[in-house]
Amino acid sequence: MNSFGARLWATLDQFGPLCVGIDPHVSLLESWGLEATADGARRFGLRVVEACAGRVGIVKPQVAFFERYGSAGFAALEEVMAAARDTGLVVIADAKRGDIGTTMDGYAAAWLEPGSPLEADAVTLSPYLGPDSLYATITAAIRRGKGAFVLAATSNPEGRPVQTALTRDEAAPDNESVAARVARDVGALNIGLPGALGSAGLVVGATVDRGAFGLSDVVLAGTPILAPGFGAQGAEPSDLPRLFGYVAANVVASESRSILAVGPDRLESRIEQRSALYSRASND
Repeated sequence: MNSFGARLWATLDQFGPLCVGIDPHVSLLESWGLEATADGARRFGLRVVEACAGRVGIVKPQVAFFERYGSAGFAALEEVMAAARDTGLVVIADAKRGDIGTTMDGYAAAWLEPGSPLEADAVTLSPYLGPDSLYATITAAIRRGKGAFVLAATSNPEGRPVQTALTRDEAAPDNESVAARVARDVGALNIGLPGALGSAGLVVGATVDRGAFGLSDVVLAGTPILAPGFGAQGAEPSDLPRLFGYVAANVVASESRSILAVGPDRLESRIEQRSALYSRASND
């Protein structure tokens, strides 16, 4: 069984860093001529999967935009994720789950258990009940050949006061930020795993100054990085080498509205255009 990190590395090498979000906002559904229902979200998601297959390697369904429709929305999400995985796409479920004990065991079974209706290749997790609360979930993911991306320095400005705050852990280095503590704990779970890239990753926004969060190249070495903020939020593909430097090869660059807003008929050409920009940036 290949590790998630090994599969992700191979996918990045083949297709480049672009990850297409599957975000059926109500406004997008309406602009696509779809109803704001579970079936509309299902049709939207399946169209995005169809356009992505063979053009990019990674998709990221935003769970909330399906969950809002209740059980029918979850059924739609199950169908979309299964279709994506069947085409060979790496699926990152953007669920941002975070809790303790048996509750996290339940989330892990839902999103990371092979054969689960909601099975994804990786899931996003929130560490703000303490990074250690995620240990069992991430180690279980690694055993199953799955991955996780833990929130560290998010692209929303509201997160900065918490994520740059200094920890009071006596065992931590002096002046270590919360984001750096999260990154250190996550990175430790990758030690000893095979390949150039671990299976435990971090979410680091492309619109933040990662240095201000204590996220140096050394802290991030060998760690997969899910980077929202490209496209509509302001960061451009040409910025990736400057923003991430030595660890740029580890980055999954997430775009949603900048691609989805063109509508269903132009998706393929838009995906190809944006993907080419990342390829050009990496070769400059």
